[in-house]
Amino acid sequence: MDRMSHELHITGDVDADALLSSDPLALLVGMLLDQQVPMETAFAGPAKLKSRLGSFDAATIADYEPEAFAEAMRQSPAVHRFPGSMAGRVQALCAAVVSEWGGSAERIWTEGAPDGTEILRRLTALPGFGEQKAKIFLALLGKRRGLTAPGWETAAGAYGEAGSYRSVADIVDPESLLKVRATKQAAKAAAKKA
Repeated sequence: MDRMSHELHITGDVDADALLSSDPLALLVGMLLDQQVPMETAFAGPAKLKSRLGSFDAATIADYEPEAFAEAMRQSPAVHRFPGSMAGRVQALCAAVVSEWGGSAERIWTEGAPDGTEILRRLTALPGFGEQKAKIFLALLGKRRGLTAPGWETAAGAYGEAGSYRSVADIVDPESLLKVRATKQAAKAAAKKA
């Protein structure tokens, strides 16, 4: 996977997007944080943490003293709307990356040349990743990061469909961000009516 040719434009912040484009762990943590906050806030979180911690790697985060890590999450501007609970989730995710993947998030989707179904299985096994979040992340890898694993589109379900505007996987510029927001708002409105 050639990372340099797959630049992401999710946050509107050049430095935060550069970190997401170059660091698989940052992208994974951003996806974890993508709940109950705007997508831009969630995916800008890894850059905030890197700035506050001085580095951004799975072992450092996993081993960080929990209250000190929660405080880094709480510093203004907060990394997440719920910094305390999300701090524990980020640390649990990073601990899993260390213990199961040798500290390399990218190995989750590259080790042993897995197909889309296997990558989805690996993602759903991670702390904080349910099936929907795992499918969105798989689509993000396939649509924006050059993942070529056989069957990723099928494993990602509707999120893997070309030309859709369902998730962060479909954001390439401010216009596509607005389309994704509109799709999400329409889905929420439909769910309320049901």
